[in-house]
Amino acid sequence: MCGHVRTILLLLVVRSVNWTHAAQDECKDYAVQFERVFSVPGDAAMINCTLASPSVFNLSAVSYEVDWYRVETGRALRNVSRHVLVRGETLWLLNVTMQHDGHYQCVLRTSASDCYKQSTRLVVERPPQGECGRPRKASQSLTVGVTDTLACPMEDVFNTLRSYGVPASITWYRGCDMIDDGFDGHVYRNRARLKIQDVDSRNNQPYTCTLNFNLDGVAASMSETIQAWVQEDFCFEPHVLQPANDSVKAAIGSRLTRKCQVFVPCIGTVPDNLIIDVLWWDDIDFISTNNSERIFASEPRIWRANVPRKGVWMETVLTISSLEETDFLVNYTCRVHNARGIPEAHFVVLPQEQGDLVAVGCALGGVAALAVITLVVYFRFKIDVVLFFRSSFPVFYANKENDGKQFDAYVTSYYPLSCQLNVSHGVLTFALDVMPQVLEKACGYKLFIAGRDGLPGQAMVDSVHDNMLASRRLLLLYGASSFSCTHSHHHHHHNTNNNNNNLGEEVCLDQQRQHECTVGMHQALMEGTLKVVLVELEEVSAAQLALFPESLRHLRRKQGAVCWWKNHNHQQQLNPKSWTTCTGKSSPSRTGTRYQEEVHSPACLSPSSRFWKEIRYHMPVRGKSAAAPERTALLKV
Repeated sequence: MCGHVRTILLLLVVRSVNWTHAAQDECKDYAVQFERVFSVPGDAAMINCTLASPSVFNLSAVSYEVDWYRVETGRALRNVSRHVLVRGETLWLLNVTMQHDGHYQCVLRTSASDCYKQSTRLVVERPPQGECGRPRKASQSLTVGVTDTLACPMEDVFNTLRSYGVPASITWYRGCDMIDDGFDGHVYRNRARLKIQDVDSRNNQPYTCTLNFNLDGVAASMSETIQAWVQEDFCFEPHVLQPANDSVKAAIGSRLTRKCQVFVPCIGTVPDNLIIDVLWWDDIDFISTNNSERIFASEPRIWRANVPRKGVWMETVLTISSLEETDFLVNYTCRVHNARGIPEAHFVVLPQEQGDLVAVGCALGGVAALAVITLVVYFRFKIDVVLFFRSSFPVFYANKENDGKQFDAYVTSYYPLSCQLNVSHGVLTFALDVMPQVLEKACGYKLFIAGRDGLPGQAMVDSVHDNMLASRRLLLLYGASSFSCTHSHHHHHHNTNNNNNNLGEEVCLDQQRQHECTVGMHQALMEGTLKVVLVELEEVSAAQLALFPESLRHLRRKQGAVCWWKNHNHQQQLNPKSWTTCTGKSSPSRTGTRYQEEVHSPACLSPSSRFWKEIRYHMPVRGKSAAAPERTALLKV
């Protein structure tokens, strides 16, 4: 009897299995899905049925149920074991062994008698001997020198457990060592992201995240391993620096330009193939780069920089050639398209009121007036301001005593002795008597004056060369008759008797002055080692100027001259009687009231007069230790 019962039960089971296979054979087969599930012995595995998808059937129109089967055995999988659970479309294997490796098929049947099936491959692998973590590793990058994150690649598991209301915790490992939350710059606070501060080469190693949970009273865990690699060349999200989400006022018909400036911060080597687009948009569409249109954008200009931050700069300019009423209250947006993000910034054009135009006009007029006044004051009082600072703050000027120079200035004149003797002797009086009283006695300068300071018996050529090298300036005195007299003197020399006793001496002195001029001009124009100050004692006409040497005319055009005749118009004629007035010495040839007034009021000897201020302006600066107080009172001899 018992034997018959067992036979009947066996036939029922076989018939049931055959019916199940027959039913499955009638299902639409989606074969084996492309993605596989990987696990290791001891871990849990979660296999989802992907058939419950709108791409398969209309989920909102019909209800459905899901069954799971082990393909290799044809066995149906139900909640018959604590370690095999079916939750909706999900199959859970809570303690995987090597025997679980294989194919698992989900069969979905709808209330409309439709049937679908698909298989998923579960691959169970043993970790290599002595290695921590999973044998298959995801790859994620970290950026050197910044705070970066690793994401645990089990987001679908997190979401599924959250839908069940099942709590879960996570633990991170670096290599084989568990990471305490907050230790050594690692922070995760029970989350699926690990934050790593100040990434460096030590982070170039595997990290493992382990998810711990309890499902239907069974404790289980799943792990994934990430191979982190630190990249030393990296560019971040772009920053739009201009515009700044602001507004600008402008008048109808005016031209408006606004700049879009973008900076992409980078570390390491800036890549040459950085892909980034910068475009201007209005409220409707992007703005063309066709400059023939009324509103257009320039082609982006790109350059790299290392300071103040390393990165790439991009700049494009929006131009509205003539503002119209429709341009107002429009958001003109600069938008950056990049793999790291799509930042943007905008500006709005507002109509400019009449009061604004008046205010702008007044402001511009005030600025222009101030600029004109400043220029006038500067050019009118520049010498006075400079001299004031020199005398009041000598500490700000370098001391000239240790520059290897012996004299502040080399003084020479260009007047032939044989022509207009009263003029040439008057110039000598000015050079030997007037200039020393003001520049040496009153101002403390040290002069070398040709004809006064030369050593007896010294060769003329050597004396000129050595003493000019020892001087910081060359004061060259000349007048209207300097070179016209030279021409007439040469002509006269060829047509007079050679028995004149003074002619040889005069020619010698003339040659010395010519040599002084030649050496001085060469050092000033060719070598650049000596600054020449031209002192013009007489007003020079255009015809007289044409007789000047080209070097002197060039220097006069380039830097100008200090003119005695402009400041002392009553002494335009150079003769000893004029200088007598200046020195205060008596002269039997000058009598009368005017002469007596000039003797007792020698304004030409005051360092504060315009002429001497100009001379002092061109003289070397008296430094800290060499500064001497200048007497500004009138000198009385």
